[in-house]
Amino acid sequence: MNKPKTSWGKVAGWYNKLLEQKDGTYQKTLILPNILRLLEIKRGETILDLACGQGFFAREFSKMGAKVIGVDVSQELIELAKKHPSQSVEYHVSSAGNLSFLGNKTIDKVVIILALQNIENVHGVFNECNRVLKPNGKLYIVLSHPSFRIPKQSSWGWDEAQKFQYRRIDSYLTESKVKIQMHPGDNPKEITWSFHRPLQFYFKMLNKYGFSISRLEEWNSNKESELGPRKLAEDKARKEIPLFLFMQALRI
Repeated sequence: MNKPKTSWGKVAGWYNKLLEQKDGTYQKTLILPNILRLLEIKRGETILDLACGQGFFAREFSKMGAKVIGVDVSQELIELAKKHPSQSVEYHVSSAGNLSFLGNKTIDKVVIILALQNIENVHGVFNECNRVLKPNGKLYIVLSHPSFRIPKQSSWGWDEAQKFQYRRIDSYLTESKVKIQMHPGDNPKEITWSFHRPLQFYFKMLNKYGFSISRLEEWNSNKESELGPRKLAEDKARKEIPLFLFMQALRI
């Protein structure tokens, strides 16, 4: 049986334009400052950016003095990444579950940002991360929050009587894979797959492959609604319901 294709190569141009715009993206205004804060990059250390896309985060890590290796399964995205040449960043086209071009215990830190939910072979990813990380190396993961953002099983709701916005969760513990449109509002045939797994899945898998979770943060949206009758309720809900989950795992 063929595995579902999850490469974002078919929408590489759109995705590149999205990340390169001056502001307004979660990647730039929310995730980047937080991941730089938590990485505590030291000059000269080697960082592996798995599922690096068009290199947005890899380039930012290199600016902080790190040697960066960017890996993505999409040839199209890697070609876009290489249009921003840097002596301290090298790129490879490969799945995140097969890093045979990297030696054992050669990486200081591995970063996986908004990618694990689009990768089916999580076992292979964590196994390879364990292999390439140095002893006491760290794995940094950013996910769409699996407790509150479940593809086609979660949504915002409005309680008219209470004038209150809430988050509705229709399913959580059941693992699932769901077709999603890559570029909403564009070609409906350009789809990828999203894999929902509950929190316990990640804790169990990380432990199985030699990791101990040493830090966890939940990040809420930094956006605000426009003026309107639901603005206060919508802004309050955003502050209470986190969109993203951060986990730091130590190789043990």
